Amino acid sequence: MLAVRLPDETERRLEALARRTGRTKTFYAREAIEAHLDDLEDFYLAEERMKDFRSADAIPLAALKAELGLDD
Repeated sequence: MLAVRLPDETERRLEALARRTGRTKTFYAREAIEAHLDDLEDFYLAEERMKDFRSADAIPLAALKAELGLDD
């Protein structure tokens, strides 16, 4: 169960859409959440990975090139 408070304008738009289409406000709220949940999960996972990456010890490029035999 989920209760969501919406700004008045958003609530009016949602009510009007539901009336015009014969669907419920819950239907459209569920559709919106499902449509954007993957994007939100991806964003926060990427943000977490970036924090991990930035806190990891980095290998200087010159040392990596030398290790791989890519010196000029």
